[in-house]
Amino acid sequence: MDTDTAANRLEALGNATRLSVYRLLVKAGEQGLVVGDLRRALDIPPSTLSHHLAHLVRAGLVIQERNGRELVCRADYGVMDSLLGFLTDECCAGGTCAITKTGC
Repeated sequence: MDTDTAANRLEALGNATRLSVYRLLVKAGEQGLVVGDLRRALDIPPSTLSHHLAHLVRAGLVIQERNGRELVCRADYGVMDSLLGFLTDECCAGGTCAITKTGC
């Protein structure tokens, strides 16, 4: 992953509502959540949720799939792992690590 892509994804998560949406999707697991369930869980208007979901989809963090009349949202775990890896891959490469390597 390059720095621009990582910055874009981190920027998408830099909003409290989007971070809450993303955390709920991560918690939901591979089955994801229907948009209506997300909206009820967060108690936000549909248009606000759509705006924030669009941001997360554009950043590549969320996958949406139509299932009949429902729109199911899922966290893209491969992208999440890649972003976390980008942040930690070179942990302590430049000197002594303040945390144990198991924490990296």
